[in-house]
Amino acid sequence: MNLLQRYRNPIMAAALLIASLAGALMVFGPPTGLLPCLQRGPSPVEQLPSGRLGTAELILLGARQEVENQTRYDDSYAAIDYPGGDVDSDVGACTDVVIRAFRNAGIDLQLLIHEDMREHFDRYPQLWGMSEPDQNIDHRRIPNQMRFFERHAESVRLEVEGRSGKWQYGDVVYWRFPDGRQHCGIISDRTNRRGIPLVIHNAGVTREQDCLFRWEIIGHFRYLPD
Repeated sequence: MNLLQRYRNPIMAAALLIASLAGALMVFGPPTGLLPCLQRGPSPVEQLPSGRLGTAELILLGARQEVENQTRYDDSYAAIDYPGGDVDSDVGACTDVVIRAFRNAGIDLQLLIHEDMREHFDRYPQLWGMSEPDQNIDHRRIPNQMRFFERHAESVRLEVEGRSGKWQYGDVVYWRFPDGRQHCGIISDRTNRRGIPLVIHNAGVTREQDCLFRWEIIGHFRYLPD
């Protein structure tokens, strides 16, 4: 028997339903995916004047554009321009969040990774049966992104949950899902109630979520040429 059947007064039934939902939120907390919605208004970086936006800030803002765009997940191979190439703007993989975020800061990972692979192809993962680099896809593959950052970025010590001081917005994080697949995202300047930063990532549709410690972290990089 539901509330409307139990109580003939619809106002009383509605009030009891709202109260029960509020109680559930107090016990269990809001769904993880809704946490960013609780932080209204501009983020700290969005409140900065344009003259104070450095590389990390521009990377973050580029990633947040993907959230606003509601970019759908699609990791299909596509022939794209070089340099500065991109797949259709309404789709992309998790790695495309990173690529587009960096491009907003004037950093073309397609160009950088392709050039590094042309010079040092044997130092990159050999997982796809290729004999030479492919400018269309190499930068969109997580193992290649990670190897590039291992070679050219600051590799920040991995941390366990509760020790979030080393994470800075604009950093790149890489995870391993329980089924072995790899994933990545950009650290946000927004945090949860414990001060742990949210992450901008695409695992279906690009979201800004409280998920930093949801999966096994396998990489944490900071690439700030300036």
